[in-house]
Amino acid sequence: MQPKKQLSLFDLSMIVVSLVIGMGIFRTPVNVAAKAQIPELFFLAWIIGGLVAYCGALIYAEIGSRFPVTGGYYKIFSTCYHPSVAFAINGIVVLTSAASMAGVTLIGSEYLSSVIFPPEMQTDFYRLVVAAVTILIFYSINLMGLKASSKVQNILTVIKITLVLTLICAIFFGGQTETITPVFKTVSGNKPVWSDYGKALGICLIAVTFSFAGYTQTINLGGEVKDAKKIIPKGIKLGLFMIISLYLLINYAYVKVIGFEQLKTAHSIASILAGRIFGPAGFTILSAVIFLSVLGYVNVNLLSNPRAMFAMGEEKALPAVFAQKSKRTEVMVVSLTTFTALVMTTLFFAQTFDKIVNYSIILECIGTASSAATLFILRRTTAHLDKSSIYRMKWYPVLPVLFISFYLFVGISIYQDDPSAASNGLYIFIGFIAIYFISKIFNKKKKIADAAEATALK
Repeated sequence: MQPKKQLSLFDLSMIVVSLVIGMGIFRTPVNVAAKAQIPELFFLAWIIGGLVAYCGALIYAEIGSRFPVTGGYYKIFSTCYHPSVAFAINGIVVLTSAASMAGVTLIGSEYLSSVIFPPEMQTDFYRLVVAAVTILIFYSINLMGLKASSKVQNILTVIKITLVLTLICAIFFGGQTETITPVFKTVSGNKPVWSDYGKALGICLIAVTFSFAGYTQTINLGGEVKDAKKIIPKGIKLGLFMIISLYLLINYAYVKVIGFEQLKTAHSIASILAGRIFGPAGFTILSAVIFLSVLGYVNVNLLSNPRAMFAMGEEKALPAVFAQKSKRTEVMVVSLTTFTALVMTTLFFAQTFDKIVNYSIILECIGTASSAATLFILRRTTAHLDKSSIYRMKWYPVLPVLFISFYLFVGISIYQDDPSAASNGLYIFIGFIAIYFISKIFNKKKKIADAAEATALK
């Protein structure tokens, strides 16, 4: 059954924004400032991250234009490389998305509980109830179909953008006067050289890169976009342009309002901006911002991840039941329900999954670099589309090579900063590939046994 083309340019742009802007921008600037040590390096990291993300937008715009299918992030790996690679990368994407979504929802419920509940009800149990109810509400919305969930996503994203812009307005309420001049210090105490700045920049880019991560999942919705060859490129580029602008502006606000030295060790940085604008009511405003970010993040993950599972069902990497859709609403009920159940389960074991999320950082580099590299293969296999309305990025192959090189650089920086997390991430990746081939062997044996049984019955 061919999917209905329901997503417009506005819908897709809002999905891109929500896939990227979650909790990270309210926390990662502190880590980046601490690692950068000086504001010049801090802003350079965010500018580079933005330029690389926009370069990625151009690459994925062409991939999405050439390969507009539902569950595209799975199928490009399966088509261009091997189904085992697709299964491994997407299996970990789904697993870590569930863990991340559970953790983020719990954080959001903490903020909301502190506003709506009296002190005696601000316990882990009630926070868990708020988180669980939130997920079930958005599960129900997604059961109504793509049109309903995308409309809700649009509203949440517009509100989120408005509130982030409101926080940025804190720069007009007076800034912090720096009392200490930031100085770049080396471990040895010697005067820093270019290699010291380069290493610090690499570590800064880890947090920056993952603050921009998520937009690659947009191609999971390719089969449901109106006039996909034109809308996917425009939607991804428009979404990334809004994200880059918001990130640079709010980071400028953090530095101006909080002060760079104070930013290195600050807590609840968004609440400081809210407090500057709204005074004592700032924390309540911040709670609304955080919870709305959570709602958008919950809904967009319930939009994207089941489509990856749907694609895996179509490819028989998962049981075929995952590829079934409701005839009335075209909802992937089994995939959506399974992913929701996985999230609900991780709500009770969120701490257990923290290490898995950390290990997956290196996999993000592997997945992004290797998925971007599929453009070289798609240019060759879909060359017959070049004379049609297909989107073709400029500066090919220079930009894809630079983009892939950037992610390799970040991967190396991760390994230097946390070798065990990087190594364990690779082991998990290899483990998923092993699971794929083991399941194939069992499925083959089952088919042979079923065939033998059918022959015996005859």
